[in-house]
Amino acid sequence: MNRERLRQAEASFLQIYPQGFADPAIVALRKKHNVDRLVRFTRDNLTRVHCARPEAVTSALLKVVSRSSLVSRFEKPRFREFLASLGSDDKAALAYAVEQRLYGRRRQGFEQLLGMLQHHKLAKWAVISAAPFYFSPRREVFVKPTTVKRILTQLEVEDLDYSPSPSWEFYTGFKNLIFEIRKQVNPSLSPTNAALTGFLMMSL
Repeated sequence: MNRERLRQAEASFLQIYPQGFADPAIVALRKKHNVDRLVRFTRDNLTRVHCARPEAVTSALLKVVSRSSLVSRFEKPRFREFLASLGSDDKAALAYAVEQRLYGRRRQGFEQLLGMLQHHKLAKWAVISAAPFYFSPRREVFVKPTTVKRILTQLEVEDLDYSPSPSWEFYTGFKNLIFEIRKQVNPSLSPTNAALTGFLMMSL
């Protein structure tokens, strides 16, 4: 990773927004993305108790993806159709995968969700990473392809190859990169991992 370029990006951003994401000039932008409200909603509606109720999980996932400004407007109706097409057994499998992804064997949950989405030709990074990110916005990352590719290119990250097909290996590699970047920059630039990638997108 090109740390000098990262330091330049940090200095440039803080020159414009001295308080980082707490700066008054950027607070309006944060409100537009509505992250805090979606974090509360996701945590309140994807508890372990809710995960035992497939209909509740389906409803919560639909609202999270539909309300997220980070998910493409082209992917939202396809995700809605995907959920509507599921029978009771598939909804139970989906709820189990979500529970594993959030509370249990995270890789297993990721791959079960990926398999279901692939079967419906909806295996998109934004769709598979949205709910985990809102559930734990400092532990999980939101993978937006254009942002990820810019970060990898501009910071000259050589040991991580982006693929449009979601995989656990790339997800964990990108998450580790974000954690490493978070250690290197001013804490005001990373109230959430999506804010950190947003800063990088704006500055690089």
